[in-house]
Amino acid sequence: MRFLRSCAICAVFTPAAAFAHPDAHSVADAALVSPAEIVDCTLETGEAAQCARYVVKYLPDDLEIGPFCPATLEDKGGIWHWDGEEAGLYRIDDDFLRMLDAQGYTSFNADGEVYSFDIRIEGPTEAHECIQGSVDPDVEMTVLIPTNPVMADEPTSLGTVAKVGIGLDGVPIFADAPSVLETGHMPALDTCGGHVDPGGWYHWHATATDVNAIYDSEGVDAECVNVAQDQTAQFGFAFDGFAMFGPLNHDGSLPDDLDDCGGHVGLTEADGEAEYHYHAGNTFPNLPACLAGVVAQDNFATNAANGIGSANAGGGPGGPGGGPDFDAIAETLNVDAETLRQAMEDAGGRGADLAKVAEVLGVDEDALRAAMPVPPQQ
Repeated sequence: MRFLRSCAICAVFTPAAAFAHPDAHSVADAALVSPAEIVDCTLETGEAAQCARYVVKYLPDDLEIGPFCPATLEDKGGIWHWDGEEAGLYRIDDDFLRMLDAQGYTSFNADGEVYSFDIRIEGPTEAHECIQGSVDPDVEMTVLIPTNPVMADEPTSLGTVAKVGIGLDGVPIFADAPSVLETGHMPALDTCGGHVDPGGWYHWHATATDVNAIYDSEGVDAECVNVAQDQTAQFGFAFDGFAMFGPLNHDGSLPDDLDDCGGHVGLTEADGEAEYHYHAGNTFPNLPACLAGVVAQDNFATNAANGIGSANAGGGPGGPGGGPDFDAIAETLNVDAETLRQAMEDAGGRGADLAKVAEVLGVDEDALRAAMPVPPQQ
């Protein structure tokens, strides 16, 4: 059995004062490989702009991560947002893993040892394993965030592992992790809502600065102890440049005018000016559902060998974060991998309507289902 231990000095990230727009001082120094700077960039609309350029480490110096997968049924791991039967947010423990076992997802042996694998260096050996990853200290990421956000004509939906933004702590933020229903394997999150990419770097799948409130409201036996909790604090910036805050306004009130993306125009501090910004949701996952603004071209890249933003973006067993290996599926079906990936996204991402996908691809639905890594139900 293989598992990852916490790999950094334990510390608490305390959000800085509210930043209206990203600048060269918005991201914590402990995360930076080199000083942040303002550079020329191009928005996806083709418009020239300026961006804050952050080159960040695989993990901030002062952030401890984990736990992820429990070693045995007697241990408590991280968390998982289960989207199958009895859906909800759970601590990865004996009760949860036995519930999955009853649904056909057996991830432990007769001795109670939990199957797990390190997605950065190996693949699974069992049908249903818990996924975690070891970090690579040589990895760095380059992030571009527009300094003067521009509203898009239409919001951009955020599908599975879509790019959301960057935390003030310098940790990248991504949308939902791949579903166990897609891969058969569970890419465990730690109790602050993050995990390690196949490339060896840590990223968020939740707004970590207010996640404990969700545990309280949903009755989950978990606590984020490595990130300071404040439901009014700014967590980071979305890739369109708009700020991301906790679920409450700066004065502690609950916003009642949020749009479909989870944003609105309002004050972020008592003496400030009203501006557009996002608020975290009250349920998990608590990130924006879409981006209202325009992002920069080439806004995320890494020198990692595999995973999101790498030259081999499909690297790692099952793709980024453990998602479907679209190249392998496309080869089986004799279709184009990018067309398959887009068809899956358009049809619902992790919960895609495979009948619609098959129609778009011009393939038999049964053949598509057979090619997908969906585990059998009992």
